[in-house]
Amino acid sequence: MEHPENNEEYKGLTVNSGIEQPSILNPYLQRNRFRRRQLTVDDYVDGILSGNVTILGQAVTLIESTNPQHQAVAQEVIERCLPHSGRSVRIGISGVPGAGKSTSIDEFGLHVLNEHGGKLAVLAIDPSSEKTKGSILGDKTRMEKLSVHPDSFIRPSPSAGSLGGVARKTRETIILCEAAGFDKIFVETVGVGQSETACHSMVDFFLVIQLAGTGDELQGIKRGIMEMADGIAINKCDGDNVERCQLAATQFRNALHLFPMPESGWMPRVQCYSGFYGLGIKELWDGIYEYIDFVRGNGYFEHRRAEQAKYWMYESINEQLRNGFYNNETIASLLPRAEQAVLDGQKTSFVAAKQLLDAYFALLK
Repeated sequence: MEHPENNEEYKGLTVNSGIEQPSILNPYLQRNRFRRRQLTVDDYVDGILSGNVTILGQAVTLIESTNPQHQAVAQEVIERCLPHSGRSVRIGISGVPGAGKSTSIDEFGLHVLNEHGGKLAVLAIDPSSEKTKGSILGDKTRMEKLSVHPDSFIRPSPSAGSLGGVARKTRETIILCEAAGFDKIFVETVGVGQSETACHSMVDFFLVIQLAGTGDELQGIKRGIMEMADGIAINKCDGDNVERCQLAATQFRNALHLFPMPESGWMPRVQCYSGFYGLGIKELWDGIYEYIDFVRGNGYFEHRRAEQAKYWMYESINEQLRNGFYNNETIASLLPRAEQAVLDGQKTSFVAAKQLLDAYFALLK
């Protein structure tokens, strides 16, 4: 039997008359010959405000895109959604890799949805490889219960080399989620590097998950992270590990008393729980909501949000200056020569950097 592709009449019908050729593997496959309609800014805004999670996910993809056209649309969408944001409780959750953050968030999320109602968005930041720039994005698979809950939205995103994995794009995503009606936002950080600093600058309560029985617990008591933490939770407090967790909790409490009282006026609490078995979850979240009520009562809640907005204004300025510098064609042509001069020992790093900056600012005059 002659193959359809060798039939001249067939060729004429498919090619000359503009009809798309059927699939060779399955001639009966009906191809979708129409591209999906490109959404407008109005489409995105209307979809987000109506709580359409599909459009919300597409808008978040725009925010994460490096395409200038996508960024322009994303910024307009964010600006129009901004008046509808700000009415949520934002919780940052950090901890060393292996502390059980994703499993814990699965239990945390179910608890707050069942006890406090509303809608929950989880923004899980997955570390990107410095070598391949890729990410596994497996957080959602570890949140089996939340991923099928009708009132939850889980968005795993690659850190893509940004500051510790949490930066401006996560803050902008929070705005869209709040506009879509999500009144509880969890931000899970990479748990390494400077991610804690960035996460602390966009949440209302910063929870640090620790482990016990892995050696000297005091190694985990770092001044920076302890000063930022609003609460410390020691995971895997079950079975034979209960005594070790309680000992570690005592050590953390003693360490916290060595630091000055936080600006909020709230002394961070140390609690033990088991994310796997769901033990101690209620007590942990009762404490978190007690903190929220406390800082709302003394005015620190709004003060912290105002300080965060100011912080991100300066971060945006720094990012725009950095992008403007590296995307400048003249600077891009000068960089390889400056780099080679440093490698050859003809210039110091500081001299080369100053000359490049001087050249850039001269172009702006």
